[in-house]
Formats: sequence, structure tokens, C-alpha cells
Amino acid sequence: MNLKESAAMDIQDIIGYHFHDTSLLVEALSHTSYTNERKINKIKSYQRLEFLGDAVLELVTSRYLFERFPDYSEGELTKTRASIVCEEALAACAGAIDLGKYILLGVGESMNHGERKPSILCDVMEAIIGAIFIDDGYESASAFIDKYILSRGVSTEKDMKTALQEAVQAVSHDKRIVYEVINSTGPEHLRNYEVKVLIGGEEFGRGIGNSKKEAEMKAAAEALNKLG
Repeated sequence: MNLKESAAMDIQDIIGYHFHDTSLLVEALSHTSYTNERKINKIKSYQRLEFLGDAVLELVTSRYLFERFPDYSEGELTKTRASIVCEEALAACAGAIDLGKYILLGVGESMNHGERKPSILCDVMEAIIGAIFIDDGYESASAFIDKYILSRGVSTEKDMKTALQEAVQAVSHDKRIVYEVINSTGPEHLRNYEVKVLIGGEEFGRGIGNSKKEAEMKAAAEALNKLG
């Protein structure tokens, strides 16, 4: 294990899970650009673990929603699950634990800031789930999903904004909710947006994200917190 891979092991302290077989974690964090550029034969990229982690995540999430929402129809359960396991949602979960800092990338992908790409963050999040599942079974993988994905709730961009709309309407039907982009930075493929939400002309929250939708979601969440 080289110095870069050893440094990647620090993610274990952050997620609160320490691998019995650390080679699984190295694999889960290894992008194809890293393994290809280094011509590593002993270390695979995260793709196979991502495949497994995706299935485990879907199962754990399905069980969680089935038990939490006994009145939901099959269609409602499917739609809600999709909002939790989508790329944008998982990338946000990965960002919350600063996962990008530990992803092993090749030189070219590093120069393109691959550690910030939602698609890569999402893939590695699923790969870690797969790695934990192989390392210690369903319960440990489920505990990770509960703590870092399901604990964020089932609110999606649409749900958050709908919840804010309902909260405001409960107080007044005259107050209009407006989302405004106040700043955007970075190259086109890695743009960051800052959005503020106004309720009746008064600012109630701000959010920053890799898309306008993500920034609006965070702004709506902050506004909901202020509204109690």
C-alpha cells in the first residue's frame, strides 16, 4: 500500500467503520483512472463493488420505506426510493463526509477535479456500501446506510420545496416563495451555485450546491429550520 492509499484509510475514522480487510476499502476508493494510469493489477477499480453496493442500498432503503410508510402505494414507495438513491442525493451524502478528499484518482482525473463530480461521488458511496457488505455483512452495511443516507430523511429537492410551500401556506396564502441564484463559480462542468430563498420578499435561507436544484433544496431546508 503506497502513501496515497494509506492516507485514504483515514476515511475509516470519519465513517466510524474500520475494515477487517483494508484492501476492500482501497478498491472501493479506486477510480478506473487511478488503476489504469498506475497499471495496477492487484487493485481493481470500484466498479464491481459499486454494482453490489447499489443492490444493497436499494434493499435497505426499500425495507426502510416499507416499514416507515405503511400507507404508501407501490408507486409512492418506488418514487420515494428513487429520490433517495439518485446520483444527486448520494453525492450530497458523500459531500457531507468529505468523501472526495479520499478518492484515489489518476493524474488526468485529478486535474479535472474528479473528486467533485457527482457521478464519481455517487459511485464511490455505493462502492463503500458494497465493501462493507463483503467485509462484515448486511447489518454493518445497513448501519452505514442508516447513518449517512437515511438519517438525512426522505426529503428530495421537490419534497423540501413542497414542505416549505406547505409550511408557508399554513401561515399565510399571500406570501410568495422565490428562489434566486446569487452566485455561481467554477467551470461549466463543475459549476457551484448559491441560491437564496425569499418568503414574502424576506430572505429566509441560502444554499450552495453543484446544481441549482441542490442549492434550492438546501436553501429550502434552512428556511424550514428557521420556520421551526
